[in-house]
Formats: sequence, structure tokens, C-alpha cells
Amino acid sequence: MIEDISVDFFGSDSDDFSCDVMIEGLPGVGQVGKLAAEHMMEELGAEKIAEIRSIFFPPQVLVDEAGVAHLPKNEIYRYADEEIRIMFLVGDFQSGSAEGHYILTDTYLDIAEKLGIKRIYTLGGYGVGRLIQDIRVIAAVNDEKLKEEVTNAGAVFAQDEPGGGIIGASGLLLGLGAKRGMEGICLMGETSGYIVDPKSSNCLLAVLSKMLGISIDSAKLQERASEMEVFLERLKTMEQMKTEDELSYIG
Repeated sequence: MIEDISVDFFGSDSDDFSCDVMIEGLPGVGQVGKLAAEHMMEELGAEKIAEIRSIFFPPQVLVDEAGVAHLPKNEIYRYADEEIRIMFLVGDFQSGSAEGHYILTDTYLDIAEKLGIKRIYTLGGYGVGRLIQDIRVIAAVNDEKLKEEVTNAGAVFAQDEPGGGIIGASGLLLGLGAKRGMEGICLMGETSGYIVDPKSSNCLLAVLSKMLGISIDSAKLQERASEMEVFLERLKTMEQMKTEDELSYIG
């Protein structure tokens, strides 16, 4: 019988995986949070400690470069040094249903509670519907006393933004986490919402790194952002040429 959710830890005792903070970077708008979390994991050398599978993920398999199909999964990674211990939540999908969002989030919080997490950072993109140059990192917290710390790190609290609330794990981890006594901070990099946005991820990473007191080399992420800028310039040029060609047939 297929379980609604299965969590498989690597190693005999998950008690060895205690952590101070949790960073969620699941897929979302512009993949902003996912890119930031995965880049930080890669730079720190975080190790995978668990896999999560669920019937609440979309009904499909993922096919790798070798043509082999795999069931979708989300993953838990861990990084620890003398200063901080971090749990990362990343993966393939969020839930495909409202019920699944709540049930999966409860599962993530069960894991966080078991590992001793006291604070949760959720990462995402804030879609503004247009290309922008000066990217802000919009913040939300589940306790007003956290606002000064977040503002000092470079994020902003904008009135009525995000207007539609925070959908999915990034929002529910704050709301449901508060009921378990966990501090929650959501950081959202502004993005058009049309493309994968490493530039926004880089801005998000700068704020997160400052809050954690960790130095992260962002060179690879900046390189991806530069490549995306070149692509966008080419796209603008092509669109302009197309418009000029269409106008030449008028009159």
C-alpha cells in the first residue's frame, strides 16, 4: 500500500542530525528561493540526510539525463560547523492540492521539531509582472519582534505586499510553525515571474547570509545572472526587430 507521505533518513539515528535553523527553498516563482538555497548548500558542502516522497506530489515521474525515470521527492540536507547547524529543505515539487500543502507542511515541521529547530527561514520569489533592475527583498515574519533584525539585514517590509499573501510551504511554515513556538522569517526576492531568475536569488542570498552570519561565495550565481542578462538583452532586441518589421508593412 502506498503511504501518503514517507520520510527516509540516512543513518540509524536521526537524533545525530540536530540543527538550529531550517531553510526552505522549494520550487516557486522564478525559482528564486530554490536557486538561493541550493547554491548555499553547494558552497557549504551540505550532506543529504533524508528523502520525502508523497502522493501529494504531481502524478508523474522525472526522467534523468540517462533516460531513467524516478519518482519525485523532496530532500533534507544538513550543514554543521562550530557556529551554526542548518537544515535545508529542497526538492522537486510542492503539493498539487490545498490539503496536501497542509499535510506536507506538518510533516516538514515534525522533522524540524525532531531536529531541534528554533527558527525557520522560507525563501521565494515575489512576482511583479515586469522586468526590474533594482531588486528588493520583501520580508514577512511570524513575530513582530523579528522585524528589526530582518530590516538591518537589508530586507524591507512593504505595506500591502505581497497583496495575495504567501502561498504554499513558504507561508504555511510561518503560520503553522508559530503554533509550535518556532520563529519564522520569509524572504522573497522581487522577480518578473516569467523566467528563472538567478539575479533575484543573488539578492536574496545576500540578505540571508547576513542574517545567518555566514560568508557565501556568490560567484557562480552571479555568473548565471550575467548569462540571463545577456539572454534578456537578445530577447529584447528580437522583440524590437519583430515590431519594426510589422510596422514596415503598415501605410
